[in-house]
Amino acid sequence: MSSPTASTRTLVVALLANLGIAVSKFVAAAITGSSAMLTEGVHSVVDCTNQLLLMWGRRAAKRPPDMLHPFGYGRELYFWSFVVAVLVFALGAGVSIYEGIIHIANPEHAGSPIVAYIVLLIAFLLDGWSTWEAFVEFREAKGTLSWFQAIRQSKDPAGFIVLLENGAAMAGIVVAAVGLAIAQYTADPFYDGAASIVIGIILGFTAFLLAYESKGLLIGEAADPVLVENLHDLVCAKDGVVGVGYILTVHSSPDQVTVMMNVDFRDTLLARDVERIVCEVENEAREHWPIVRKLFIRPMQGAAEQRKKLQTAF
Repeated sequence: MSSPTASTRTLVVALLANLGIAVSKFVAAAITGSSAMLTEGVHSVVDCTNQLLLMWGRRAAKRPPDMLHPFGYGRELYFWSFVVAVLVFALGAGVSIYEGIIHIANPEHAGSPIVAYIVLLIAFLLDGWSTWEAFVEFREAKGTLSWFQAIRQSKDPAGFIVLLENGAAMAGIVVAAVGLAIAQYTADPFYDGAASIVIGIILGFTAFLLAYESKGLLIGEAADPVLVENLHDLVCAKDGVVGVGYILTVHSSPDQVTVMMNVDFRDTLLARDVERIVCEVENEAREHWPIVRKLFIRPMQGAAEQRKKLQTAF
């Protein structure tokens, strides 16, 4: 299974959609005085910032290794993805709940609600367009995995961040429209403020999911178990290899994996034969799985037995 990713096109579509939505929402908030509409405008600004940060993180992650960062800058993407999650929580959820409480404490009747409905409809259509782009791309990449499994196993946070953010945005638009309608029908602005709080709760839950997944990637997640088994079989097939011990893998970025393994070589092999086998494994691994950027092999007697003990321990 390939890790679900978000293409640059999907990020650009999301950015353009959120820019248009943010402008329309702030105009509507100024005309109607709607707290939920102002909250939605702030949410769209946060979304625009998030797309820019994800684009920057993806670009920064492609910088080549240097003396200070011999394993490259791949985790820059994971860092900025975590920042995005924090922004969604602080500027999205936090501001939404704050605005809702303020509006409940000091209620103001919204004016020209028809303007708000028009803007919400436009926003829903634009967000729907952006969400559909992300949905189709993620669905194709996830293969036979469930949506939850695909998000958990994805090594590209941009892939699921765009999808979850857009989904939360559409849910927020629906809540804002319902709150505004109830407030208009009952002539009680309380419901508009309550809608803002509900939007904040939705964003807070979304931010928690984003932060949880981004944190795991930032700390370091292992490669696909299928890749690990394939590497194990590749080494075991070499003449002169008695067994393979543990195989440790870690994603430095969505398309970069570092591999470390213990290998038990036949005691009668000469040093040059061991070196030849190591070179063959490195070359064949990179040829079959370009995602493997660095591979380190440590000769170790009884490596296979160690692997069995490790598997029993876990």
